[in-house]
Amino acid sequence: MAEDASEKPDFEAALGELEALVRKLESGDLPLDESLDEFKRGVELTRHCQRVLDNAQLSIEQLLKADDESSAQPFEPDA
Repeated sequence: MAEDASEKPDFEAALGELEALVRKLESGDLPLDESLDEFKRGVELTRHCQRVLDNAQLSIEQLLKADDESSAQPFEPDA
């Protein structure tokens, strides 16, 4: 694997690595052990990308709600 599994690449890098992994796995040229390692890395990357997308969606929803005065809440700096 190119990177330590604990490292968190940015979304674009993770997606690029995931695409490369898919091409390698689809080629069918890898030994079973290496295929399993690459598959595990792919699952990690997929989960990371999904978390990034979920957070982006949450941010967008919060920004859209900011214009809605009925959802406004007082700012609490200690929270």
